[in-house]
Amino acid sequence: MVDQRSLFQRYIELKDIIVRSNGRTILNIPSAMIPADRITACVGPNGAGKTTLLKLLEGLIKPDAGTLRYSYAPIRTALVLHHTPMIKASTRANLSLIQDADRTISNEDVNQVLDRIGLADFASNPAHQLSAGERQKLCLGRVFLQKPNLVLLDEPTANLDPNTTEQVEGMIRQFKLQGSEVIFTSHQLAQVQRLAEYILFIDQGEIKETGPVGPFFSNPQTPAAKRFLRQELEGF
Repeated sequence: MVDQRSLFQRYIELKDIIVRSNGRTILNIPSAMIPADRITACVGPNGAGKTTLLKLLEGLIKPDAGTLRYSYAPIRTALVLHHTPMIKASTRANLSLIQDADRTISNEDVNQVLDRIGLADFASNPAHQLSAGERQKLCLGRVFLQKPNLVLLDEPTANLDPNTTEQVEGMIRQFKLQGSEVIFTSHQLAQVQRLAEYILFIDQGEIKETGPVGPFFSNPQTPAAKRFLRQELEGF
């Protein structure tokens, strides 16, 4: 059997992970190796535990049992959840919040990112009045300023129009170009095929299948993955 450690330059190793909520097991992962050196998509049915996994990797929640081990240091992660609240202030002020945590980020850095994400003309506008797509760009702009080595995105283009979806996908590719790898969740399988290099398939809180994107779609190995793809692709 191939040692998965040899397949990845950087990885996150999960051992005997249990996460419970209100007496219900949300995640049950006896052993898994998650690459942190490529764009990885986490897919699975609603309620499978995808968002919980991202929160676990970010450190927002602690496992009830088990351990996580990162093969690299320093560990710098940034998580963007599907619904990220805005403070009642301008677009620029919301983006500049990152400066409170990192004093090396200059006002010029903020200006450059506003241009980069296409929100320079909205800098003085109240952030809560931005469209859903503009708010998502703002959230991703914060990540550009943070410069993490791992970006965690929960449904980054949910409920966005096709044009904005294309722009956000372009930003996700830019993360990789600046040295940040990405793990994202998505229900859009066409998007997964466009963006991802590697798949984590989660079902009922368990990582049932992992591997490169192409083989997962052309020849899934588990009954759960076959059923999921059939239902998603056939729309029932």
